[in-house]
Amino acid sequence: MMHLKSSSVSTMKMRKIFFAFSLISFIFLLQSCGIYSFKDVSIDYSKLKTVKINFFENKARIINPQLSPKLTDKLQLKIASQTKLTRTNNDDANIQISGYISDYSVTTSGISSTQATTNRLTVAVHVTSKNTVTDKTDDFDVSRNYDFSANLSLQQAEAQLVDEIVRTLTDDIFNHIFSNW
Repeated sequence: MMHLKSSSVSTMKMRKIFFAFSLISFIFLLQSCGIYSFKDVSIDYSKLKTVKINFFENKARIINPQLSPKLTDKLQLKIASQTKLTRTNNDDANIQISGYISDYSVTTSGISSTQATTNRLTVAVHVTSKNTVTDKTDDFDVSRNYDFSANLSLQQAEAQLVDEIVRTLTDDIFNHIFSNW
């Protein structure tokens, strides 16, 4: 009886391994055929070689002193790690990115009985991306909401949320500029 039980467990493990292998093989097949790509970045490196990323100022009513430097740094790191563009401080860079934090506000988003249960931090960034090769400028805004317990002060919530805020806003900015949607 014990022999049959270990045999069926072994068969189940083999099926799981086969399924995982088949799935991975299928994904690689799709990628190699050009049907799907894991990179959504669409950059013509024969024309675009350099990028200048200016400091994102904080022009919101409420100022989180960590947000501007962290957002600027994270965007610089993401562009450096996910593109072949060379970062420069020259004003003749092929792509020039600038912007500012335009909104940083807190509202109540959830009420139970007569008491606030959830607050919402809204963060918005205005971005300007200029392609000097095509002489095309793109002005756009990205905005995200982050809910947190009304039992927390804004400073406590910021301590918990700042990494997520920076990551999501950076991803939104990067995707808008470099992805071919």
